[in-house]
Amino acid sequence: MQRDIDHAKAQDEADSPQIVPHLRFLRLLVAGMAVAMVLGLAAIVAILWIRLSAPPLPELPAAVALPEGASAEAVTFSARHLIVVTDTGEVLVYGRDGSLQQRIALDQP
Repeated sequence: MQRDIDHAKAQDEADSPQIVPHLRFLRLLVAGMAVAMVLGLAAIVAILWIRLSAPPLPELPAAVALPEGASAEAVTFSARHLIVVTDTGEVLVYGRDGSLQQRIALDQP
């Protein structure tokens, strides 16, 4: 009985060098995947932090009034102007004080 146990241990030790390289490769693969997951999670957290800590958009001046029947599709803020694109196909350019400075009609097919 003892001979069988010794023989089994000797057999395991003889087979061990063949198994170890595969396990080493598997360990490296798992470690690489863990590093990739940590870096991916860090990237997601960084992107969320940057996006959520962005300054809020400037408030529209109270004097800005769109023409009757028009609603804003897009609003752009610049240093000196507020530009509104309406659903009626017009571009309205307002000053920073809210006064309408220019009205541009877009050609729509």
